[in-house]
Amino acid sequence: MPTLADLLAQRAQLTPDTIAMQYPVDRDAHDLPVYESLSYAALDARVTDLARGFLAIGIGPGSKVAVMLRPGPDLTATIFALFRAAAVPVLIDPGIDKRALRQCLAEAAPVAFIGIPLAQLARLLLGWARGSIRTVVTAGSTWFWGGHALDEVAASGHLRDTPLPEVGTDDLAAIIFTSGSTGVPKGVEFRHRMFTAQIELLREAFDFAPGESILQTFPPFSLFDPALGTTTVVPDMDPTRPARADPRKLLAAIEAFGIRSMFGSPALLRTFSAWMLREGRSPGTLARVLSAGAPVPPELVAEAYQWLPADARIHTPYGATEALPVAIIEGRELLGPVRRQTAQGAGICVGHVLSANTVRIIAISDAPIRDWSEVRELPAGEIGEITVAGPSVTEAYHARDSATVVAKIRDGDRIVHRMGDVGYLDAHGRLWYCGRKSHRVEGRDGLRFTECVEQIFNQHPEVLRSALVGVGERPNQQAVVCIERRQPDSRPFAELLPDLKALAEAHPVTSGLTQFLEHPGFPVDIRHNSKIGREQLAVWAAAQRQA
Repeated sequence: MPTLADLLAQRAQLTPDTIAMQYPVDRDAHDLPVYESLSYAALDARVTDLARGFLAIGIGPGSKVAVMLRPGPDLTATIFALFRAAAVPVLIDPGIDKRALRQCLAEAAPVAFIGIPLAQLARLLLGWARGSIRTVVTAGSTWFWGGHALDEVAASGHLRDTPLPEVGTDDLAAIIFTSGSTGVPKGVEFRHRMFTAQIELLREAFDFAPGESILQTFPPFSLFDPALGTTTVVPDMDPTRPARADPRKLLAAIEAFGIRSMFGSPALLRTFSAWMLREGRSPGTLARVLSAGAPVPPELVAEAYQWLPADARIHTPYGATEALPVAIIEGRELLGPVRRQTAQGAGICVGHVLSANTVRIIAISDAPIRDWSEVRELPAGEIGEITVAGPSVTEAYHARDSATVVAKIRDGDRIVHRMGDVGYLDAHGRLWYCGRKSHRVEGRDGLRFTECVEQIFNQHPEVLRSALVGVGERPNQQAVVCIERRQPDSRPFAELLPDLKALAEAHPVTSGLTQFLEHPGFPVDIRHNSKIGREQLAVWAAAQRQA
């Protein structure tokens, strides 16, 4: 089974002149990005040079290496070079809370740190992994901290013919930290075979054609492009603030490179879609939009279809860092009868499970389950905890044995991952998402799930978003619905309350809800700017009720 680095080498041999990456290097007089290109042959050569250079400075088989580089050729080449050197890149969202980032690096205990100068300065000032890092590589000037410059490492490797180590498909390939939207991020251990399995699932789900250009607004996804043979177009934007991306620059890239596929979180897609409609624009080459990271509201999908070409498709894959992709649904199916069910409180349909995956629903429990013989599997239509098994499913968290025990179940010779989500399978075999298990509200009037409840109130024209939270401890929680309005100054919130209470009583899943609070702007996750920070809202709601 080939590794991702093997697939890159194969692509470089088959089509050496195909462009692997387009990346911004400057801006023109209109403040639009100016791009440079990198061929597959050049990318593969850079990867080999870096791999040999890394080996020469002691970064080799099993070395854990923290990587903090900007999206672009340095990031992609460095990750693939570490794969080729049998080292283990450690990837953490740089935008997370600095205390959490420090904890993540302490747990990973990397022996090397490769970063831009700003990351190196932060590492020194904040004491990141001070006790484990022995080798430092900087993409740029090494300034006062010394170490090696990335270009010098590549130049050194270019002069060497050091044999590259054998890389086994079951070897540890990378440690990728979760977004931490429901707690401190956890380091997910990836084996090389898991990455290869993800490539096969992506091919099955999206049928990417070699050579097609993909606008990658979420940098980790760009690591799959060299293995797929596609062209990565790096947008001119802050990847930690996708909701603030400039639509002009995104459209300029789409038109300049004839982009056929675009990835965007719901927050980015909302910003881009609103601008496209306002400007009356339509990118003629765009054939596929992928949106993930949080549930994609049906109304956002409907809005995007207004400016997309008639034959374009919107796909919303479902998964998590630990298991991706699990299932997929196409936008037009989402807007059919499924949309009416969602509006009645059925949850969000995330579609059809990919053929290599096995999804089963089990009774909700917060306790560890060591063996599948201990679970109670639920029938179709009954809401429970979503589990998945398959070739891309990861098996452990790094240095977090307690988290691994809670999230994994042994089923014969395979590991089943507990997604931490609740949902159900319908009579057609489609998977429905009802919210995070930790966000369920359990009170004297029963059990409520966030996505089922919130979709009821989100239909009100004045409501931008709603969030169900529980105040107190299960099983005696008080259910509170937080409301973020589109135009908070349009009228007093008290005048909206009768509408909300009437909506609640009109649907079984919301009947009995009477507590509503207005919030000025929901907290969201760093990675996608889309997942609502319900833990923070619950603390806020409790304080509001006591005031």
